[in-house]
Amino acid sequence: MVNSISDLEFSHEKDTEEISQVALLELSEQAAYSEKTSSSAPEKTGYPDSVYVTAANVFQGLRIEKSPEKVIIKYGSQPLRSLSQYEDEALRRLSYELAFSALKYQDILETILIDSYIFPSTTIPDHLSSLIIVMLYDFQDRKFQTRILPDNEESISEVQEVENLLYSFKTKLAAALARCRIKHDALSIYHILPETVRKQELRASTLPLYAWINTCKISPEEVCRNLSKKGYNKVKSVLHIDDKVFAVDQHCYDVLIFPSHLKNDLTDLDLFKDYKLIFQDKSRSLAVHSVKALLNMDDDILVVNTGSWYTVAHMSVLTSNNTSKIFVCGVHSQAKDPDLKNLFTKMGCKNIEILREAFVKIEPKDHRLQKVKVILLLPRCSGLGVSNPVEFILNEHEDTDLLKDLSQGGTSEDKLQFLAQQQYEQLTHSMKFTKAQAVIYCTCSVYPEENEAVVKKALESQDHGVKVQPYRLSPPVLPLCSLKEIHLSTDKFFRMEPSEITNGCFLSILTRERDPSEAVSVRDVLARAAAKGLLEGIELGKPSKREKKKKKSKASSPKAPANDNSIQAKIAEFLHREAAATAAGPEAPAAQAPLARAGGGAAAARRPAPSAARPAAPPPPLLRGPRPRERQASCVRARRAGRVMTLKPVEIVLPPTMLPCPGAPALRARLPAPPLCCRWGAPRAGGRPRGSPPACPPASPGGPLPRQRASSRRDRGRAALGGGAASPARRPSAPPGAGSQRAAPALPVVTSARLWSVTAARTRPPPSRPSPLPADAEHVRKATESRFPRTCP
Repeated sequence: MVNSISDLEFSHEKDTEEISQVALLELSEQAAYSEKTSSSAPEKTGYPDSVYVTAANVFQGLRIEKSPEKVIIKYGSQPLRSLSQYEDEALRRLSYELAFSALKYQDILETILIDSYIFPSTTIPDHLSSLIIVMLYDFQDRKFQTRILPDNEESISEVQEVENLLYSFKTKLAAALARCRIKHDALSIYHILPETVRKQELRASTLPLYAWINTCKISPEEVCRNLSKKGYNKVKSVLHIDDKVFAVDQHCYDVLIFPSHLKNDLTDLDLFKDYKLIFQDKSRSLAVHSVKALLNMDDDILVVNTGSWYTVAHMSVLTSNNTSKIFVCGVHSQAKDPDLKNLFTKMGCKNIEILREAFVKIEPKDHRLQKVKVILLLPRCSGLGVSNPVEFILNEHEDTDLLKDLSQGGTSEDKLQFLAQQQYEQLTHSMKFTKAQAVIYCTCSVYPEENEAVVKKALESQDHGVKVQPYRLSPPVLPLCSLKEIHLSTDKFFRMEPSEITNGCFLSILTRERDPSEAVSVRDVLARAAAKGLLEGIELGKPSKREKKKKKSKASSPKAPANDNSIQAKIAEFLHREAAATAAGPEAPAAQAPLARAGGGAAAARRPAPSAARPAAPPPPLLRGPRPRERQASCVRARRAGRVMTLKPVEIVLPPTMLPCPGAPALRARLPAPPLCCRWGAPRAGGRPRGSPPACPPASPGGPLPRQRASSRRDRGRAALGGGAASPARRPSAPPGAGSQRAAPALPVVTSARLWSVTAARTRPPPSRPSPLPADAEHVRKATESRFPRTCP
């Protein structure tokens, strides 16, 4: 067995020369290919030493362990010593990306190390094996070029030692890589990866960036204006666009989409530095908007297993106008309190409360959670729907185990069963909160064992013996924007498959069945809609008196039934009273007749007797038929109680009214007769003749002249029958019985037309009268007009 590098090189001198020639040929071909295709791409110069150490520690904890009989490269159990804990997100991103690449190509890199005789010939400590794997990937990715270090970079001894070793085996490593490509008939080691891993890596290269707007600090309109000032144009889609553009998401109105190559430019904007725009995966925004659609004004929320605090902050921003409170459970470390409070203060979040207990240990009857109506459950899942695991881990603070599963293109059966059982326990525990009305279950997995199977199993295991209503599966509340989404949501589950524009997502909504005894009326629904401002000024009808009486009767306690004997006694008393009133009715007019005769005289004698003129007394009220008004009301259909129809105002435009010409005969007949203009003639020298009417007094400025008291209808008729020339002296005296009646004044006597003249400007015939008057009555009318002339208005 060869125990040193010199013996290895001496024994295989010829083979080494051939390998070197092949390696040089391969290197020349790769250099020519890189000059043609990557002339515009920046050259890779390597990473800082701290990035190699952090990536090696991540790889050490996530590497795939092989069976003992196949183990050639041994890895240590202790991590490498780091100079400091780097909190810079950019350095952590580089470390995760390097570790993730080393995990994907672990088998290929180990084969190259063994084929190049670095293992097991060299005496390298086991704890440096992870560092060798990580640095070898970067070395071949740089086409075996020398790493350029900045001047102020602090070096690490372990990194320098491994780098010198790889440089000494540069030719052998290149030859081993060439043989591996020839063996798999691949243009590069990328084509050696499994198809699932290659598809995932292709999606990650084109996946856009999602950022939600913090409406507590800025409005969406202001964000669009600020981006436009910075040179960003608003488009409908950002897929495969290299310009500075952005778009608004179709599912969430407050989420913007940017191309992935703009990440460095966007992080330098003040919108992101001031927490007005926050990068986050779209799956979390979908879950938050689903919760918002199920909330009322004062409902509390419980968030379980939140990975990123940005999810809680997004929920707080959406409920800032409500009185809702957000409870977050599962935060064990109190050291994060100052950082979290500082973060929430910068983002403007005020309604967040952190619970220290684990979710499964919180009692459903906890007094703090009695107003919780919606529970958002974000359980730990395999995350196989994520395309870019590095960004997801950094933004959602997920575990780095996701890198191991995605590097292999799947999850082991044991881990999948463990995750499914944990998800089932959390979902069933959330369904035990009796005050809660809805549970939102959201994962980023593509396995049915973690999605549909868990939800259906939890629904089947409900205890139907309790008093609360059971849960049922409800359709998604998010808008479905494509036929594919509609097809995937036919079974009431919201799914989004991994694609070039979004990560995979599964969303399920469980709501309690409504209690039939607590059915909400239409009026209550309209009242809630009016409270939320959805009716836009439409007034609701007031409750009718019947509804008020019904509510009062339902609210009041039922009275004990009255005694049947007392009811029958009251009925008999009522009938007796009505019969007595009916019998005494005809006698009352007869008793009043002598009083009328005693005070009457001749006028009273001419009045007919009341008993002979009046008909018989009406029947008792109980025997009488319905009155005309009652009969008409009985025919009208009774209005259904509890039904109120809201009438909308309608504008009716009528055609213009055309009045006839003033000279038309029909209009002249309708107009009233013109007033009479009277003028008195010149009197004689000796004075006013006997019987001539007096001079007409002038019209008062406040209105017409006061008219004299007219005679009664009976006196005027008598004057018409006896002649119009009767004077008051010749009038017959009144009968002796009518002592208190006044005598009617004498009618005027027309003596001559010379004494006075009447000039009437009649342009139209007088209006038609209901019936013609007799000749004598016409004479009386003319005499009355001469005595009381009309005046012009």
